[in-house]
Amino acid sequence: MKKYSLIMVAIVSALVASFVVYSGLQPNSWFQQHSYATKTTNSVGTTTVAKTAYTSNDTATTAYNKVKNAVVTVQNLQKTSTSSSGWSSYFQQNQQESSSELETASEGSGVVYKISGGYAYIITNNHVVADSDELQLITASGKKIEATIVGTDSSKDLALLKAKTTDIKTSASFGNAKKLQSGQQVLAIGSPLGSDYATSLTSGIVSAPRRTLSAEETGSSATTAIQTDAAINPGNSGGPLINLKGEVVGINSSKIASSTDGTSVEGMGFAIPADIVQTFIKSTEK
Repeated sequence: MKKYSLIMVAIVSALVASFVVYSGLQPNSWFQQHSYATKTTNSVGTTTVAKTAYTSNDTATTAYNKVKNAVVTVQNLQKTSTSSSGWSSYFQQNQQESSSELETASEGSGVVYKISGGYAYIITNNHVVADSDELQLITASGKKIEATIVGTDSSKDLALLKAKTTDIKTSASFGNAKKLQSGQQVLAIGSPLGSDYATSLTSGIVSAPRRTLSAEETGSSATTAIQTDAAINPGNSGGPLINLKGEVVGINSSKIASSTDGTSVEGMGFAIPADIVQTFIKSTEK
């Protein structure tokens, strides 16, 4: 009897298993995943490539690309004297022979704001061009161009230059610095540590749209500046601070590396607001 029961169980199990396998093979069966993909056949040696392209929507990159070719390195060239001495065999006099040659005393940045009449007009800091015997610009493409000073204002730390050239084809436009708000993203472009790092980009936010700096802090006179935490280093001076529209909202001028008591600080950079820069340009161009 027990053997008969085992035989019956085996027969029933076989029938159930057969039914499950049969059902699973049917279209839309309960355990199959129905595929709606269209089957295609390609010829030998070919493949199908999706016709899609990636487009960057990075506003910071777009803003940078709009301005970068208007940014130049400003080289402050100064004369250095060399001398040699010797005894005259007859008069036994000390003779001095001197010669002067130009050397790069310092490097800063500048931004072209206008191209007119075969000249490019550049705004930079006064301290970038101070005591220069000649000025040389290095464009974003590496061309070297002689520049001259149109006017300066040491109290505002601004200087206006011009250069006769056809190599510069891009100029930047000014934005409304009076509408800046704390937390707004800004970008600084320039040549930190000189031309080897030309058109470097740093980013940050507006820490304060209007900050009054004392004469002790600036080393000259009290001034109004945009405070930002975008990295600003020696060589960035005179370069543009831009918004995400690619508009110049300030001219980078300085940073605080330590307080008066020697406390080290970070992320405290300053730029001259665009409205002050534009007022200087208008008065200088007259």
